[in-house]
Amino acid sequence: MTRRQFNAAALFSFIAGASRAAPAFDASSTAEEVTAGLDLTGRTALVTGCNSGIGYETMRVLALRGARVIGTGRTQDKAEEACRSVKGKAVPAVLELTDFDSVVACADRIRAMNLDIDMLICNAGIVLDRWERVRGLEKQFVVNHLGHFILVNRLLDRVTAAPQGRVVVLGSNNHRDAPPGGIQFDDLSGKDWFKRGYAHSKLANGLFSLELSKRLQSTRATSNCVTPGPTRTAILRNTAGSTANYRNSVGQGAATPCYVATNPALGKVSGGYFKNCAPEPQGEYQTDAAMAARLWTVSEQLTRAYLG
Repeated sequence: MTRRQFNAAALFSFIAGASRAAPAFDASSTAEEVTAGLDLTGRTALVTGCNSGIGYETMRVLALRGARVIGTGRTQDKAEEACRSVKGKAVPAVLELTDFDSVVACADRIRAMNLDIDMLICNAGIVLDRWERVRGLEKQFVVNHLGHFILVNRLLDRVTAAPQGRVVVLGSNNHRDAPPGGIQFDDLSGKDWFKRGYAHSKLANGLFSLELSKRLQSTRATSNCVTPGPTRTAILRNTAGSTANYRNSVGQGAATPCYVATNPALGKVSGGYFKNCAPEPQGEYQTDAAMAARLWTVSEQLTRAYLG
C-alpha cells in the first residue's frame, strides 16, 4: 500500500465514523444553530480576519457561547472596532499576513497572554484577479497559506497544551481548480498560473491541514479543513466580481467553522475536510500525503527566519 493509498483509507474510515456521529445540520444551518446549547466558558479561541464576514460572525458566535476570543485584524483600529461590537469577551490583535514580522509580533503578543488556545481558526484570506507578488511569491499563496503557516507554528504549543486544542483551516472547494500538478513548487511566483492563484492557495490550505494532522497524532490536538461554501461577504472586494448572488449568509458560512471548532463529537477527528457540517469529498491533490509533506518542507524553507 502506498503512502497516498494509506491516507485515503484512513480518511474513508474517518468519514464513515464522523457521519454516524454527526447531528442533523445542513446547508441552511447557521453558526448560532450549530453551537446552540454549548458552554464555551473558560475556552480561548483565536480567529484571524475578525473584522468582517465569516471571521466576524465566527468571533461573535464563539464569544456569545462564552469563549474568550482573540480576534485579529490588519490594523489595530479594525480589530478593536470589531471586538467592541460583540457581546462577550473579545480581545483585539493586529495581524497583517503579508508582513511576516507582523505575524511574529501577533504570535508573540498572544503568547504573552499565557493562555492555552482551544480553537485556532485560520479564516483570513484574499481573492485577487490580477498578478501580485510578495517576496517574489504569488500574493494569495503568501496571505492565505504562508502567513497562517507561521502563525500556527509559533502558537502550536499553546494549542497542544489545551485539553483538546483544535486548528480549523478555512479552505474551499475551489482547490479542485488549482493548476495542473497541484502546488507549483517549481515556480511559486505565479507568473504562469496567477489566474488560478486563489485555488492554488486553497489547495495549500487543505494540504497544510492534512500534514498538520499527521504531526499532531501524538497529541490531543486536531487539525481539520473546512469550506464555508459560497458566502455573501466582501471577499471579492479586490476583484471585479461580487458575492451578491452567493447562496449563503454569513451565519451559514460561519456554521461549519464553528461546528468543527466546537462540536464534542469531533474531539478525536483530525485530517478531515468538511462542508455543511459534514465530511466532504476532496480533489485528489488535496489528499496527496506526499504533496502535503513537501509543501510543509518548502513552507519551512520559505519562512524559516520567522518560525522561531
